[in-house]
Amino acid sequence: MLDITIKFFEELTTSELYALLQLRSEVFVVEQNCVYQDIDGKDNKALHVLGFKNYELVAYTRIFNSGDYFENASIGRVIVKESERSHKYGYDIMKASIQAISTKFNETTIKISAQKHLEYFYNNLGFVAVSEPYLEDGIPHIGMLLKP
Repeated sequence: MLDITIKFFEELTTSELYALLQLRSEVFVVEQNCVYQDIDGKDNKALHVLGFKNYELVAYTRIFNSGDYFENASIGRVIVKESERSHKYGYDIMKASIQAISTKFNETTIKISAQKHLEYFYNNLGFVAVSEPYLEDGIPHIGMLLKP
């Protein structure tokens, strides 16, 4: 079970910020061999959902209120550390993110830009495809929506 912490950017400690940037780089830049600008100026608008196991950050998302990134509330930078994926922490961090959008932003419709190969994972959480596949940072993605 993950210990979930949810914080606005200003509430993050420097250690938490360092850990989340390190995990994002580890997964998106190194593991997925994707050169892109991760520090995109949007973290200060986001609510950060951090999943800790034994005090180590192993899962993470950032969430946005409607209008801050997409027209609808959104979840992005969904990550589970490679060595921890067998524990299905992706479901835990996503469920916490969906709940946080509901409680913090009073929103129920959520838009994501999902990596295409994870479409089934997101389907299991109630998301449905709303776009044709497209390339984002060289990786096939698909727009998906969760409606109440």
